[in-house]
Amino acid sequence: MKNRVSMRQQNPSERIKNYNEVALGYSEEEAFEEASRCLECKNAPCMKGCPAQVLIPHFIKEIKQKNLEKAYEILKQKNSLPAVCGRVCPQEVQCEEKCVLKNKGIPVAIGRLERFVADYGIKNNFDKNFKKIEKNNIKVAVVGSGPSGITCAADLALLGYDVTLFEALHEPGGVMVYGIPEFRLPKSIVKYEIECIKKLGVDIKLNFLFGKNASLKSLKEQGYKALFIGSGAGLPKFMNIQGEELNNCYSANEFLTRINLLKAFKFPEFKTPVFAGSKCVVVGGGNVAMDAARCAKRLGADVTLVYRRTKQEMPAREEEVEHAHEEGVKFEFLTNPVKYTGDEKGCVKKAIIEKMKLGEPDSSGRRRPVNTGEFIEIETDSVIVAIGNSPNPLIPSEIPEIEVTKWGTMVVDENFMTTAPGVFAGGDIVTGAATVIEAIGAGKKAAEAINKYLGGK
Repeated sequence: MKNRVSMRQQNPSERIKNYNEVALGYSEEEAFEEASRCLECKNAPCMKGCPAQVLIPHFIKEIKQKNLEKAYEILKQKNSLPAVCGRVCPQEVQCEEKCVLKNKGIPVAIGRLERFVADYGIKNNFDKNFKKIEKNNIKVAVVGSGPSGITCAADLALLGYDVTLFEALHEPGGVMVYGIPEFRLPKSIVKYEIECIKKLGVDIKLNFLFGKNASLKSLKEQGYKALFIGSGAGLPKFMNIQGEELNNCYSANEFLTRINLLKAFKFPEFKTPVFAGSKCVVVGGGNVAMDAARCAKRLGADVTLVYRRTKQEMPAREEEVEHAHEEGVKFEFLTNPVKYTGDEKGCVKKAIIEKMKLGEPDSSGRRRPVNTGEFIEIETDSVIVAIGNSPNPLIPSEIPEIEVTKWGTMVVDENFMTTAPGVFAGGDIVTGAATVIEAIGAGKKAAEAINKYLGGK
C-alpha cells in the first residue's frame, strides 16, 4: 500500500517571524500521486462523513485522470468554499474518518486534494464562465456573511432569487476573516470566493447591523419574502473569575479580530494596536486557542497554553496542536486559572493556576476535570481567554417570535425554519460553534428549504 503524500510546510523557525501560510499545498505531481491511493469505493463511505455531501470519489477520480477543470466543477457542485474547507476543516474526523483506507493504514488526504483542486481552479480562473441565471424577481435577505450565509446566498442566487446579504462588519467573510489567522487561511482566498458570489448577482451590504439598521418588519415592507439568519456564534465566553477585567486580558475574539480583520500585526502601518508582551497565557484547548497562541508567538511573546484536561481530550485538530508545539508554544495540561492579579496600573501580571485531575466522563464523553487544591503561579503580561463562544442575543431579541434554547441558539425545524414564519437559520447560530463545512451544509439545505417554501422548482 502506498504511503500518504506528505505536505510541505514552512520551517517553524522561519514561520514564527511571518504570517504567511504554514502549509504549502501539493504540487500537481504530489496531488496525482495521492489521488492514486483512492479506491473509488462504490458506496463512498467518505461522503457519509461530509456534512455538505461533496462528491469525493468523483472529484478525486478526475484528478487521477488529470481532468482538473472537471474535478473543480464537481467539487463546487456541493461546496461553495472548497479552498477554505481544504485548509481549515477537520477532515480527519469527518470524511477521512470514514475512508476505507483508514482501516488498512492511513486514509486518503481528501482535504489536501480538495485544497489542491480549489487552488488550481482559482489560479486558472475556472470560474470565468458564469452561466446566465434566469431571475424570478423574488427577494430574499440573508444576514451574516460567514460560511452558512455565503453558501445560502450563492445557492439562492443560482436558483434565480434576488439576494441581499447583510453583514455587520466592514468586510464580508465572517469568522473566515475575523477569526482564522492568515497563516492558516489567506484572506485572498476568502476575497476570491466573495467575488464569485457577487458575480452571481448577490448584493452585499456592509456595516449593516440587523435589528438596528433594519428590522424584520422593514425587510418585509421592502418586499423580501424570506430571511435566512447565519450570524454565527461570536459572543465570547469568560470564566467570570477575579482579574478578567484587568488590562491586557482579552477574549480570543477580540485578540484575533484585532490581528486578522484590523491588521494589528502590521502596527503602526495599520492603526490598531494589540499587546501580547514578553509573556502570554492562553486559556483553552480548541482551534481558537491554538490560533491565539500562535498569533501571540508571532508577536514575540513567550506563550504558555493552559488546559484543564490532558492532550488526549483537546478538541483542537491534531495538526494545529503539532504546529503550535513546533512553534514553541508551551503546554500546561491539567491546569485551570482561578484568579489573575495586576500591577498598580491595572495591567495583568500574574495568573494563579489550580492543578486538576481527571474524574468520571461528562456529557461530552471526556473525563471531567476535578480540583486538587494545589496551585501554581505564572508571571504574564497578557491573558487570552479562548473557552468558547455563544450566539449574539441581538437578533433573537429583535424577533421575539423566534424560540431560543438555554444556550441562546435558535430553534429550527427539519426545514431550517425558525418559529417565526418565513425566517430560516443555520450554522453556528443554530448548532453553536462548529466547523466551516457543517455551516456550509446547513446553508445549502436552508437554501433548498427556502426555495421550496417560496414555491420554486
